[in-house]
Amino acid sequence: MKLQRVRAVARKEFLHVRRDPRSLIMGLLIPMLLLFMFGYALTLDVDRVPLVVWDQSATPESREFVARFTASRYFALAGAADDYRAIERAIDERHALMALVVPTGFARDLQAGRPVAVQLLVDGSDSNTATIALGYAEYIFAGYAREVRLEELQRRGGQSLRPPLAVEPRVWFNADMLSRNAIVPGLIAVIMMVIAALLTSLTVAREWESGTMEQLIATPLTGPELIIGKLAPYCCIGVFDLILSLLVGRFVFHVPFRGDWLLLLSLAMLFLVVALSLGMLISIAGKSQFVASQFAMVATLLPAFLLSGFVFPIENMPGLLQVITHVIPARYFVTVLRGIYLKGVGLAVLWSEALFLALFGAAFLLAAMRKFKKKIG
Repeated sequence: MKLQRVRAVARKEFLHVRRDPRSLIMGLLIPMLLLFMFGYALTLDVDRVPLVVWDQSATPESREFVARFTASRYFALAGAADDYRAIERAIDERHALMALVVPTGFARDLQAGRPVAVQLLVDGSDSNTATIALGYAEYIFAGYAREVRLEELQRRGGQSLRPPLAVEPRVWFNADMLSRNAIVPGLIAVIMMVIAALLTSLTVAREWESGTMEQLIATPLTGPELIIGKLAPYCCIGVFDLILSLLVGRFVFHVPFRGDWLLLLSLAMLFLVVALSLGMLISIAGKSQFVASQFAMVATLLPAFLLSGFVFPIENMPGLLQVITHVIPARYFVTVLRGIYLKGVGLAVLWSEALFLALFGAAFLLAAMRKFKKKIG
């Protein structure tokens, strides 16, 4: 392999990218567009749940109980109701996700020490949001019931009582419990995988369609020289996108960074080689820009989005899908990004992910070199 030939191919590809606005838009603007769209639109946080209240008791006790919901950041009062038809209409029209019905004898039963049945109606059309909202409501119920019980015991016993068990939760690595802090790092992996594979999936296929591949075949260029030379400019674009994504994540989305920047950049370069080599392999096998681009989307976007642990936890997937995720390179880089970003872990913890990324990169690059033949037909 001669460095001069590799440099010549890289220069030719740089010129082509610079003169092709579609490649520049795909390589520079689309990653930022995806980052901002998903960063702001994709959220797993459930707060400010619209709540409609039917307070049949209308007593200080019932108002205090309702205030536990409206004062919480997880619920927002969407209005009051005076019958079940109003509640049904509010939920049907999506003005409310949840309804709280306080019975007439709420204060009387509470003061008498009798159990009080409070009704909670939830729109289950979005099961995930409904489940999380129910968890918030049950937490408020439990806290209010515990306080009422302690006050009753204090009145009867005439002494101050303390709960036998006090829970003091501590959240590590994402103390604010913001889904954005986990989504943005994982989103960087998805964007790098998709964009890098899409860019390189068009390179060799474009040469075949434009008729310039015959000229390249007639030169003394070897397959590895052609492939590495073509990867060089897209590697530069990928590094630029990576740095820009890291800056946007830090200063726009304010995602905390607790790890080593040098380690992150090193492993990101390794992942970039994986994505670029996969795109190059697809381009060589496809020989058509349309076929290569479509196959690159299927081979990168869907697995990176659905099977990498970016959105859906791998532990919750069926057993077969959990096995399949081991051949998805984005899975390992999502783990690397979240580990370095949020936990500040080093190579002593992430060595297995780094090893798998290196193996994937070497396998895809060697497969692309073996697949490329300097012959027509």
